[in-house]
Amino acid sequence: MEEALPTPRKRGRPRKDKPKEEREREEPAAAEKMRERADKKSHHSSVVDEKYVQWKSLVPVLYDWLANHNLLWPSLSCRWGPQLEQGKFKNRQRLYLSEQTDGSVPNTLVIANCEVVKSRVAAADHVSEFNEEARSPFVKKYKTIIHPGEVNRIRELPQNNSIIATHTDCPEVLIWDVEAQPNRHAVLGAADSRPDLVLTGHQENAEFALAMCPAEPFVLSGGRDKSVVLWSIQDHVSTLTTDATTKYPRSSGSIIKAADNSSVGPRGIFLGHEDTVEDVQFCPSSAQEFCSVGDDSCLILWDARVGSSPVVKVEKAHDGDLHCVDWNPHDQNLILTGSADHSVCMFDRRNLTSDGVGSLIHKFEGHKAAVLCVQWSPDRSSVFGSSAEDGLLNIWDYDRVGKKKEHATRTPNFPPGLFFQHAGHRDKVVDFHWNAADPWTIVSVSDDCETSGGGGTLQIWRMSDLIYRPEEEVLAELEKYMSHVIECTSKS
Repeated sequence: MEEALPTPRKRGRPRKDKPKEEREREEPAAAEKMRERADKKSHHSSVVDEKYVQWKSLVPVLYDWLANHNLLWPSLSCRWGPQLEQGKFKNRQRLYLSEQTDGSVPNTLVIANCEVVKSRVAAADHVSEFNEEARSPFVKKYKTIIHPGEVNRIRELPQNNSIIATHTDCPEVLIWDVEAQPNRHAVLGAADSRPDLVLTGHQENAEFALAMCPAEPFVLSGGRDKSVVLWSIQDHVSTLTTDATTKYPRSSGSIIKAADNSSVGPRGIFLGHEDTVEDVQFCPSSAQEFCSVGDDSCLILWDARVGSSPVVKVEKAHDGDLHCVDWNPHDQNLILTGSADHSVCMFDRRNLTSDGVGSLIHKFEGHKAAVLCVQWSPDRSSVFGSSAEDGLLNIWDYDRVGKKKEHATRTPNFPPGLFFQHAGHRDKVVDFHWNAADPWTIVSVSDDCETSGGGGTLQIWRMSDLIYRPEEEVLAELEKYMSHVIECTSKS
């Protein structure tokens, strides 16, 4: 009898085994719970399918462009790489993904080339015509790296287009020069690709919390050892190419030495969390200031210049584990956090606590399950996105929060600040990334194990600009179109 292959691991803390006697006492109740869960799952699937059909019918109205790419294996992370080429109707750009397999083939880090259709180019009928089970012609695999363990998180280095960092189920952070790495064929038994650099310092697994510094080539990580660890890649550097406009490929200017088993120790280890650190983020203008969130419900601000203890600690930022954090690149006083309590909170770093309790600016409540990812938009300082286990990717504008009443007649069921809801995924949206090279374009990925038994869905999309442009601009444009239609009708 063949041994069943393990299913891909789901995000979250591992379940602790209970004593045998306790398990036996709980078995009847557990069986009943399983039946209830199965009924709920069946009902949930039918509701999801109904909502998806409704969403798909609205795609030509809501989207300027959308590409749907079916994945054989789930990808827990998706990131835009450098733009390679600009064309008349579309641009070509790198895209970083992963393949989280069941063990029948190796886990991989995938470097793809993506054709990004420019704004107002795609026809409405083309946008809506896609096959959920097919791969998109806009996404083509360029290179495969056999990754030692599954890829939980991918982050790109702003100072060099060819360098990325990955997290897996181990204490180390792995650094890759993706242009220098050889293309591999992922077959069972194939040896792992060798990372160009290994960052050491964690004492236990560091699985999700990972960030690259916009200001300098620094890396930040958090893990199960409750620590936040800081490295400088310049501690192991041959040459550093800082000109971001240099044409591709960039591997000749790699900041990583080609050496076997190259490793770098930390610049600092920061202790203050009481549980697993789930996410970290640098201050956009500083390599010495950063923040972290964890399963202890805390948001902590750090400054490496003043020591390894917290500068500010928000003890109860949410009513649950914190999964994600992001720092506004336009207004460095604003920090976002997302939590298992289904909400996103916005904090002002100048006023983080009041009487020892977290003092937030606003709580955004539009999800029905744990929030897994938050990210500020590079295109507008007040806009951000949040994705969750409910399969939704919400786009918010906090400038609209105070204008709720005047918009209530148009969006009566939307919470304050929510102005767009991407419902193209049918399972939890584990990651998304705004495209800095192509305004208002987003790549998002869902882990479809719950709904389809395996695989995932990658979507690249851009909402219609009629949704986010100033209202007076949109009305003027529509008025112009209406006048044109009336004129053409009268002539005919």
